[in-house]
Amino acid sequence: MNDVRVLRVRPRAALALVLASVGGLLAFCWPLLVDPGAVLESTSAPLVFALLLPVLLGVVLAEMSDGGMDTKALAMLGVLSALGAALRPLGAGTAGVETVFFLIVLGGRVFGPGFGFVLGATTLFSSALLTGGVGPWLPFQMLGAAWVGLGAGLLPRVRGRLELVVLGVYAALASLLFGVLLNLSFWPFALGSSNQLSFDATQSTAENLHAFFLFTLATSLGWDVGRAMTTVVLVLLAGPAVLAALRRASRRAAFEAPVEFAGAGGSPTRSGAELLAVPAEVHVVLAAAPRAAPLPAD
Repeated sequence: MNDVRVLRVRPRAALALVLASVGGLLAFCWPLLVDPGAVLESTSAPLVFALLLPVLLGVVLAEMSDGGMDTKALAMLGVLSALGAALRPLGAGTAGVETVFFLIVLGGRVFGPGFGFVLGATTLFSSALLTGGVGPWLPFQMLGAAWVGLGAGLLPRVRGRLELVVLGVYAALASLLFGVLLNLSFWPFALGSSNQLSFDATQSTAENLHAFFLFTLATSLGWDVGRAMTTVVLVLLAGPAVLAALRRASRRAAFEAPVEFAGAGGSPTRSGAELLAVPAEVHVVLAAAPRAAPLPAD
């Protein structure tokens, strides 16, 4: 049985998702795109926070208003976001241990890329509220996790052991890339301008990339590898059970089944559109019926 696309990415929602992703990518990579000699303002990160968070929320609102998310999908999103928020403090990033990404990967895998995108963003947002991790870094974390869920939903449709292998490889790469992107979000402000690992607006893109590579090796590579290993282990060990549970829940919820109303005594079910349809004979009878006399005025 194929996985269900719980959240259909309709044209308006797709446009909002593309705009959010392009804007987020520019927010991550803008230090590498500025002209040499540009002025680096320390207020840029809070400004990005103020602009990016409404865009991410707009993606969720566009999905719901465009008819892509019904109450069952919203309930599933709430349950998985709450589970992810509860799992995150168990690792809290200590020594690179992150326990939340495997659930985003598996949720995006089963329920599709649109659902995975929203799941990643809402999970990081709810966990930040739970742990007090709200700050200028939050929108970057939300968008990075959203991309992780989106990519998991776009993986090829395979089953069995091959599926676990694909998910494990993807989880490792996504975890490493998430760490690199988060480093890029704060690297221009982390060391000032007097260090050889610092961002220098007067240098070329290649020179800044070299400095960023050295910065990543010196500061966070061990943490990123730890996140990747933790996510891969959880995907391989808990993946079969979690995938089976999510797919069972998807079948029971029947996300793609049309809403029908059952008749009394086990009569054949009829859809809402059929029940609301009025036969032509009824129109004739109503037109021929005498009109009631008007009520006397007071």
